[in-house]
Amino acid sequence: MNQWWKNTVFYEIYIRSFCDTGQNGKSGIRGITSKLPYLKELGVGGIWLTPFYPSPKVDNGYDVSDYCGVDPDYGTMEDFEEMVKAAHKHGIRVIIDMVLNHTSILHPWFIKSAASKDSSERDWYIWKDPVNGGEPNNWESFFGGSAWEYVEYGDSGQYYYHSFAKEQADLNWQNPSVEEAIYQVLDFWLLKGVDGFRFDVINNLSVSGSLADNPVTGNGEQLHENDVNQPGVQAVIKRMAGRIREKKPDAFLVGEISSDDLTRIHSYTGGGSLDTTFNFNLGSREIFQLDEIYEELKRMQELYGDSEYPTLFFGSHDMRRFPDRFGFSEGKTKCLLALMLSCRGIPFLYFGDEIGMKSRILNSVDDAKDVQGILAYEAALKEGKSREEAVRILNERSRDASRNPMDWDEAEKQREDPSSIWNFVKNFIELREKTAALTEGTMELRKLGNGLIEIERALGMDRVRIMINFSDCGVTVPVEDRWQILCASDSVPDSRTREKNGKDCVKPEMVRMLVPGGGCVILEI
Repeated sequence: MNQWWKNTVFYEIYIRSFCDTGQNGKSGIRGITSKLPYLKELGVGGIWLTPFYPSPKVDNGYDVSDYCGVDPDYGTMEDFEEMVKAAHKHGIRVIIDMVLNHTSILHPWFIKSAASKDSSERDWYIWKDPVNGGEPNNWESFFGGSAWEYVEYGDSGQYYYHSFAKEQADLNWQNPSVEEAIYQVLDFWLLKGVDGFRFDVINNLSVSGSLADNPVTGNGEQLHENDVNQPGVQAVIKRMAGRIREKKPDAFLVGEISSDDLTRIHSYTGGGSLDTTFNFNLGSREIFQLDEIYEELKRMQELYGDSEYPTLFFGSHDMRRFPDRFGFSEGKTKCLLALMLSCRGIPFLYFGDEIGMKSRILNSVDDAKDVQGILAYEAALKEGKSREEAVRILNERSRDASRNPMDWDEAEKQREDPSSIWNFVKNFIELREKTAALTEGTMELRKLGNGLIEIERALGMDRVRIMINFSDCGVTVPVEDRWQILCASDSVPDSRTREKNGKDCVKPEMVRMLVPGGGCVILEI
């Protein structure tokens, strides 16, 4: 099987913010098509599209009301088909977000299910009678508050389960009819030409009838133990993966796992299951601590071994953008991008990473669209906090921060500047394509102190050495007496001479090199 994703740099596109074609004042699928030459020039080999299906957008499209349609806000099915064809002509693969844990309560499946207790689709969702006059158990929504919503039916009623917003009802994966219906959805999009799927919170699928309470810590925080990673969920995912690969053997399957346990995250990878999973222990940390990132990369390297590839990312639609999240300069932004593109794994850029885009700041709840942030704001006011404090909490919890529109003026400016972040990323991706050791080679990861990380990739006789300095001061490191500079984020060392063949080489007597603060150098030995 062609595991093309192992050599691919992916690019996540949050559709409503990426590119407005001017057709309806909103970003959409035609905007993506118009920017495919830009992505090709950058070196992107695969795009991940966030949900574009019809949706009331309570959760920005992650509340799907029709799995086999295109939301009119984003275009038409014809627009989507043309975009996929154009992407393939540019050598760019397309994977799409699949939200299979829950649907919108406006989905026809839920409308039929909720119509009456006797509905033939009643058990497509999770309905439970009250217990002692209240909710069936203590499960909380991941957005806060109860995970149960009561619906009255005459003189009695039932609760339905929603692990996120009350407008997002969880599917009952114990029902074979649900599983078969989802297979038909996946087949539909494979026939449209997609190259794989990103599965949203796939370990949250409700596959067990158990409703045991979740444990609660001493400070009142609920631990999500019995509502996720339920017995049988791995088997469901493997069946689904097998069905997809019957139709498309080289489909790329990547999962979002709602866990901070790397062993648990990795358990959904390989063995006929997903190709890889997102590790948020690495990608979503709020504070940049080099020691912690180094240790997490080492754990990933040890756990995934030689045959599996982890994901490498520091940005997504669910977190603030990393340049301001970490307080990075342009140089350190380049350093982190170099780390992503150097380590053994599958890099995922979030749109705007290539120009060092900053996060959006919300000045009031009126500017917010994200349900998670809005609910946190409302909860803060109910607790008696001031509006100023509630807005601070809104900015902490809202995912709107990274969903700001792409700055195309800045992108064009950086394309023309050889020293820009954009050109650094472009040159590094080009280097990956030309240097097999950077995508297929073994990896040795070393922390040399003083904020310096060294990565060595080797394939056969070829060796590539990447030195990345996250400190503010230059660090002198030993190097072999002859080497070629493949790429650098800053000025190259002064102690160089130029050979007749045009390669940059250290003089034979030079055995140490200065890596500038907030800089990185890539060498071929």
